[in-house]
Amino acid sequence: MAKLILEHAYEHERLRRDQTFLTQPMGRGEVVSFTWGQVMDQARRMAAHLRAQGFEPGARIAMLAKNSAHFFMVDLAVWMAGGTTVAIFPTESAHNIRYVLDHCEARLLFVGKLDDWSRQASGVPPSLPCIALPLAPDTGFEAWDDIVARTAPLAGEPARAADDLALLLYTSGSTGQPKGVMQTFGSVSAATECIVEEMRHRFPEGMELRVLSYLPLAHCFERAWVECQAFVRGDMRVFFTDTAATFMEDLQRARPTLFISVPRLWTKFQQGVLAKMPAQQLDALLDDPATAAAVGAKVLTSLGLDQVKSAGSGSAPLPAELLVWYRRLGLNLFEGYGMTEDFAYSHGGDGEASLPGHVGKPYPGVQARLADDGEILVKSPGRMAGYYRQPELNAEAFTDDGFFRTGDLGVLNETGVLRITGRKKELFKTAKGKYIAPVPIENLINAHPMVELALVSGVGQATPYAVLLLDEALRPRLTDAVVRDQVQTALTDLLNQVNAQLASHEQLQFLAVASEPWSIENGCLTPTMKIKRSRIEASMAPHLPQWYEQPQAVIWA
Repeated sequence: MAKLILEHAYEHERLRRDQTFLTQPMGRGEVVSFTWGQVMDQARRMAAHLRAQGFEPGARIAMLAKNSAHFFMVDLAVWMAGGTTVAIFPTESAHNIRYVLDHCEARLLFVGKLDDWSRQASGVPPSLPCIALPLAPDTGFEAWDDIVARTAPLAGEPARAADDLALLLYTSGSTGQPKGVMQTFGSVSAATECIVEEMRHRFPEGMELRVLSYLPLAHCFERAWVECQAFVRGDMRVFFTDTAATFMEDLQRARPTLFISVPRLWTKFQQGVLAKMPAQQLDALLDDPATAAAVGAKVLTSLGLDQVKSAGSGSAPLPAELLVWYRRLGLNLFEGYGMTEDFAYSHGGDGEASLPGHVGKPYPGVQARLADDGEILVKSPGRMAGYYRQPELNAEAFTDDGFFRTGDLGVLNETGVLRITGRKKELFKTAKGKYIAPVPIENLINAHPMVELALVSGVGQATPYAVLLLDEALRPRLTDAVVRDQVQTALTDLLNQVNAQLASHEQLQFLAVASEPWSIENGCLTPTMKIKRSRIEASMAPHLPQWYEQPQAVIWA
């Protein structure tokens, strides 16, 4: 039988005790590193404390925290103590925090590094025991450091069964209420073993593997491909960020060899580069064989990505043009596909599997097929045990032969490489009875350098429309009438270019420019920076009758 994830951690504790594992900025320029031995010692001491509380086997222990070294330690401590970890997105509202804590029946909450605790604190029931991690805001809760200082470490190598629940992963809720995805030690370990094996092709033993952990660890993508891969491999060094303002400094410190991100951040990196060097000038230099390599290397160095041997994008579709742009710089960027329900292990790969606009082939051990309506069906080693306390959803989630119904629509090319065309639930019908998939149209709009994000809608309207958020650097300049006229002209051209590529029933009547930024805080983006359609559509709805009556191609919302 294959080793479970905790057994790997015990092995690294024995064999890599003095090897540096985690590097954490502590603020004001201070940086602390932890060896495998130190990580396991602190986790064992907290595990002993949790055991002493008398929680039932499998007790749900929650964590509300941004990424940090102690996030890793909490997972190990909870697992050694016999519990199940429930991580809550650090940007969640008080309402959603209370929902998750109540729904999972949490017995204790760890509170860590946060940006808005004053807004979130009311979501924590006064009766729930809480522990403050290092770097937490002033909570008044008992401190992690005080507990581990007075508690002897838990001895031995406490084992967990393969069917014990390791993680409850609450989805980021792009559509409706978050669901609690149950992942067992068996499914987590099997999927992570496969991830490690896949990455061994790119990072064989002896090649330095450094990562910067900054995407939310509460999300399955980062949890699987960074934290759990680190637990299983043992030779992976993980760096963390201090603040948003120090991100580039943190990236330069880590000099990652593996870097994963989401489309919105890949776009922002590109926009930062193009703000310093016009796109035409950069394209000319990259088109010239005499300058291409040096210029590409210089750009990647400025981003802190010059040491990256492999880069990945997930969580949402990556525009094909953006993938091509990074590859021209010399970055080995590929797009992957996975879901919380398969522990982020489904499709990806390099070579012929990594075509722009595609998400690859099924990874080893994954079976996949398309249903008659184009829905992607997946059977993965990371298959979830089901949705927590929602048995009615479990029956709908799988086919009779055990394939998970992803809800995503896709097509395969002649070599079996998958391209995602949208979500079944995102398809909408116009007043003319025609169905429209918004994601491919959004990708066309998002490829424009002035656009940060776009949403295509038009439910029940004669024709669809798009609302878009302009590039962050461009927004403050719109008070200048000349700049605003230039943007209006450029967006009118964009609308014509996009419509020229669409079927007649898909063509957009107008582009509406959002007046307020879309953010996690105002509910327009999920914690992984996907757009929340229902929230944005609801805010646009009162304006639609007036907008559809106007003749303009571009409307300033």
